[in-house]
Amino acid sequence: MAEENYNVEIESDPNNLITVEEFVNYFCKDINLTDDQLANVLLAVTEATTNAIIHANKCDQSKMVTIDVKVNETKLVVKIKDEGEGFDPADIPDPTEPENLLNESGRGVYLMRVYMDNVEYNRTPSGMEIILTLNL
Repeated sequence: MAEENYNVEIESDPNNLITVEEFVNYFCKDINLTDDQLANVLLAVTEATTNAIIHANKCDQSKMVTIDVKVNETKLVVKIKDEGEGFDPADIPDPTEPENLLNESGRGVYLMRVYMDNVEYNRTPSGMEIILTLNL
């Protein structure tokens, strides 16, 4: 399989998450992922995109979220870029700790780590980039 590339850019409006879901469904079907793999990628990408829209870009529709996907025989790499100030992933409380179990938010980063093989964070000149990797 040659390397495949997919890309979408959306305004920072939570209503655009449906576009992201359709995009993920499209490329996952196109590269023949299993239903379980599709579910894992869909969950991780929508969590990362939700964080980018709400927490990073503060729902400012003049700020964009870009999703770049690269796929080859061995792995799927999804990069989600925002235009926010960035954050330190180490500052996110562990949602499995008893004092955090009832919190309404704070599970996205944890879920990305559970459902993807690797999660990395890069601070860029224009915002933050989350890199999600699934081994195929």
